[in-house]
Amino acid sequence: MRPVYLDFNASTPIAPEVAEAMGPFLSAGFGNPSSPHWAGRSAREAVDHARAQVAALLGCAVAEVIFTSGGTEANNLALKGVFDRRAEGRDHIITTAVEHPSVLNPCRYLERHGARLTVLPVDGTGLVDPEAVARAITGRTLLVSVMHANNEVGTLQPVADIARVAHEREVLVHVDAAQSAGKVPVKVDDLGADLLSVAGHKLYAPKGVGALYVRSGTVLEPLLHGAGHEGGRRAGTESALLVTGLGAACALGAAGDVLRLRDRFWALLREAFGDGVRLNGHPERRLPNTVNVSFVGRDGAALLARLEGVAATTGSACHAGRTEPSPVLTAMGVPADVARGAIRFSLGRTTTDGEIDRVVELLRRAIGEDGRG
Repeated sequence: MRPVYLDFNASTPIAPEVAEAMGPFLSAGFGNPSSPHWAGRSAREAVDHARAQVAALLGCAVAEVIFTSGGTEANNLALKGVFDRRAEGRDHIITTAVEHPSVLNPCRYLERHGARLTVLPVDGTGLVDPEAVARAITGRTLLVSVMHANNEVGTLQPVADIARVAHEREVLVHVDAAQSAGKVPVKVDDLGADLLSVAGHKLYAPKGVGALYVRSGTVLEPLLHGAGHEGGRRAGTESALLVTGLGAACALGAAGDVLRLRDRFWALLREAFGDGVRLNGHPERRLPNTVNVSFVGRDGAALLARLEGVAATTGSACHAGRTEPSPVLTAMGVPADVARGAIRFSLGRTTTDGEIDRVVELLRRAIGEDGRG
């Protein structure tokens, strides 16, 4: 049987439209975008076109888009860049306990280099309370960094409400939109973002490319120093090949059927396993493609290993034969015996009803018709 890919939150395939747009740059369009001659000019036109496509997705000015090597670099540039250009007395950063490591680890790095760090808790659905953000802000607060959508459970944070309370105190807001861009609207003005990160391989572009939106007037120190690429904000010759892929992916629009498939999948799981399966994350405020479920009392990694040909993930780590619960689920207060049974299924543009049916049937066989095995 053909394998089933349900790990789109980890990485997406390159969409056919994206591959077609990139094709010419594999054999031509090789010029340096900074070169003044004909080869450079055609490459520069491609970079400019891609930047406009990213800006259109985000609803921002073209000049506010910086190309990066991916979401990790974009997050690092936002956090470290703002901190390195901070005003005197502004050294406090607020983030949440469920952020991606590419946010949490740079925050810990900055803490070792003089930053004051507050990591806010979340509730049982993975939501952070905007009022908790408001209470955490002090006169020293420089930046609030909060993800738009959680990569494991898909919970969508109340980013606009958080931005509102932050801006009332003249605090900048960084939004990690790696998981949400291309799945739900990510207009920067609607979200209230001063900085926003995008990762190419999460929205059907190739790996190795991403973008950082920087609101006009927001000052940051470059993470990479060199020549004056990207308006002096990110040194390194732009790849017309990769940014063309990112631009084409941003122009695709969201997949139309994935929400129906997600809800059908969850309904079938409930029908098959009843109270033996639990949904992790917010039941409504979550990505239209993400189904993170716990098979209660079971080991998610062991169960997933029995689903032959199915690509999904547990979001947990195994050490010395012992499955450790996901830090995200732990932060949400999910009991350890429930968290250990978690599997994240993330759907995408190519997911079909037949694939959903097959996965449910494989789970039935692995667990047993009575739900206990």
